[in-house]
Amino acid sequence: MKKLKLHGFNNLTKTLSFNIYDICYARTPHHREEYLEYIDEAYNAERLTQILTEVAAIIGANILNTARQNYDPQGASVAMLISEQPAIPLVSDAEAPGPLPDAVLAHLDKSHITVHTYPESHPDKGISTFRVDIDVSTCGRISPLHALNLLIHSFESDIVIVDYRVRGFTRDVHGEKHFIDHKINSIQNFMSQDTCERYEMIDVNVYEENIFHTKMLLKEFDFDNYLFGMGVEELNERAQQQVRKWLQHEMSEIFYGRNFKV
Repeated sequence: MKKLKLHGFNNLTKTLSFNIYDICYARTPHHREEYLEYIDEAYNAERLTQILTEVAAIIGANILNTARQNYDPQGASVAMLISEQPAIPLVSDAEAPGPLPDAVLAHLDKSHITVHTYPESHPDKGISTFRVDIDVSTCGRISPLHALNLLIHSFESDIVIVDYRVRGFTRDVHGEKHFIDHKINSIQNFMSQDTCERYEMIDVNVYEENIFHTKMLLKEFDFDNYLFGMGVEELNERAQQQVRKWLQHEMSEIFYGRNFKV
């Protein structure tokens, strides 16, 4: 195999990992089956490959290899090996929202992007949850945080949990180690204004370890949008209250990462 020439010298590894959750109520076993079929069709391996291809464009990467797989009974995975493109004069390390897919701003040395999907459904209550796990890992000057806005806009996201970490070190020309090469106060500063307005956000950051964590919960709760295969008029008032309670309970458990008594 021919070796790929790398440009520059930066041994820092910057990893963006996050989970996206879409939640709904599917009343009958038939509705739950249809929901899983819908998710499998909307976010199959081909569609996920398209999304990751746009991510690679935003961070200015060459796609070296792509592996993708759909699973039975549901779910899909895509993994991309990527490498740098020449830097563009417009490249910026500023702590600011990243672009949507109409711009290419940066470069990296060698890295990967992966995505895995996990649709599932509660067997009794009909609460159905679709989870997407995405990792964007780069070695080089640019942070993968610039891909955040594209990824959040690419999925129906009720809850988003984001982790960003810079690992390793790189040396300057004088031999001094640098354990981070860009300023960051919060992951939120890399998100677009409309995203910040749509979500409640909580930060848990460990600055001395270059670890940043943000949880996001959708502010608006339009009950009708959470009913799959039916309308709100098909539920009486008591049933509506019960389903609302189940949905909000599901969201709270996912957002806080623990089980709560109903």
